[in-house]
Amino acid sequence: MSEPAVETEELDRYECRACGYIYEPERGDSKHPVAPGTPFAQLPSSWRCPVCGVRTSQFENIGPQGKASGFQENLGYGLGVNKLTPTQKNLLIFGGLAIGFIFFLSLYGLQ
Repeated sequence: MSEPAVETEELDRYECRACGYIYEPERGDSKHPVAPGTPFAQLPSSWRCPVCGVRTSQFENIGPQGKASGFQENLGYGLGVNKLTPTQKNLLIFGGLAIGFIFFLSLYGLQ
């Protein structure tokens, strides 16, 4: 029997609730002495948001990059859109809008 997959929060990204800055462990923080690969939990206690200066307690875990947003148990509902990553959702939304706009402009060709 296989072991269940355990999700690790070590390389999860964290978003500042005050200004929207996203701390990405893969990049670290060049403004402060935080090396790339440093997990959020291992940031020094003196570290503050580089944009607005709030403490780490004001950050929220938003998961790893490229992971579909939302609760894991809810990703199976809907028409499969819940499993899309944020980039794929943006492409679907704005691509649909662009196609709709092109169809709208094509109506001017009808005489």
